[in-house]
Parts: sequence; structure tokens; C-alpha cells
Amino acid sequence: MCSRYNLTTPLEAVRTYFRVTNGEPYPPRYNIAPTQPVLIVRLNEVRNREMTLVRWGLIPSWAKDPTRLSLMINARAESAAEKASFRGAMRHRRCLVPANGYYEWTGKSGARQPHLIRRPDGGLMALAGLWESWLGADGSEIDTMAILTVAANESTSSIHDRMPAILSPEHFDAWLDTRGFNAEKAVEMLRPAPAELLEHVPVDPRLNNARNEGPDLIVPYRDTLL
Repeated sequence: MCSRYNLTTPLEAVRTYFRVTNGEPYPPRYNIAPTQPVLIVRLNEVRNREMTLVRWGLIPSWAKDPTRLSLMINARAESAAEKASFRGAMRHRRCLVPANGYYEWTGKSGARQPHLIRRPDGGLMALAGLWESWLGADGSEIDTMAILTVAANESTSSIHDRMPAILSPEHFDAWLDTRGFNAEKAVEMLRPAPAELLEHVPVDPRLNNARNEGPDLIVPYRDTLL
């Protein structure tokens, strides 16, 4: 499960990491939540990489009434190529989701402790994602996405049994190339990240409220028992 993440790296560095030239300036975001507009990298009509904003929470193109669907923010890598909600996107509409870290929680309801899971150097990561374009009967159109998850690795399994699939730059071309790499080959790229890639630190419980924002949310939180 990945239900919150952050993206704080400046735009120019994101462009360089993902080898894109477009993208509008954005403020650092420390508490990105489902249904919000989020940045993805995908191929455009002429097969060039582009950055664009979509809604987090995938709506299948065949859905008649999205309000009757559960919010699909994640897709399990093991079944995405077969499940009706994600099959088309896995074959034709794969994307990368820029992030600096994601959050998971421990503790009971009412006393949940958030943990930030990130690279030790705080650098960028590319989460594997799927996107869809949904067209309403009234002509309204919305692009949406979901993040693919895999089994947790050794460094994160004490926090949660799932983690986002993280792709290294050498796999970006293949992941985005839905013509050259079919869904079955793409699934093979989705593996738990090496344990040494990530660390986790407890952070401010105010992050539990999706309306809270700011860099103070990710300062390591000491007033808790782990």
C-alpha cells in the first residue's frame, strides 16, 4: 500500500533525472494524498517523454460511473496484467511517478505513527505507475493514475508488507515503451528495491491529516516509541 508520498526536488533536477524538457514550476509537496493532482512522466503522442499532472486514483476507461468505484490508488504488480481495472493500462499506458519518499504507518487507530521511507541521501525515486484517460458522457475528460506495489523488502517489511515498485533509470525506457515491451516483460521489472536503497524514519504525526503541509512534517520525530 502506498497512500501518501512527497516530491520536494526542484523542477530542473526532476527534468534532468527523468530526461524531459517540459513541466511547469510547482511548490515542494510534503504530503501528497489520493485524489490530488500529481506529476507523472509518460510518453506523448509522438513517443517523447513528457511531464503532466493527473489525478491520483485510477478510473478505468470503461467505467460508466466513477462515483460507484472504489478509489484505486494502488495496483498489485502480481495481478495488474490480468485484472480488468488495470490490464489495458499495463499494456498501453505505463508511467513513472517522481517522488522523494513515501509514507507508511504503524500503531493502532487513533495513535498512528507515520514513517517516511526514502533514499538515505533524500534523492529522487521513480515509482512505477499506470495511467488512464476517462471520458464522461458529458464530454468531460480526466487523466488518472495508480502506483504499482510489490512485496516489501527487508528494510521496510517491519513497517508494511507492501511497497511501491521503484524503477532505476536504466529501466525507464523499457517501462515506458509499451510497444517494444509487452505487459509480461514489464512485470518482470517490478521487484522489491534492494534493502540498502531505502531507510525509514518516524515523522510528525501531523502528517496524518492530508491538509497539513510543509517541511517540518518530515523532520525525524523523536517523541515516540518505535
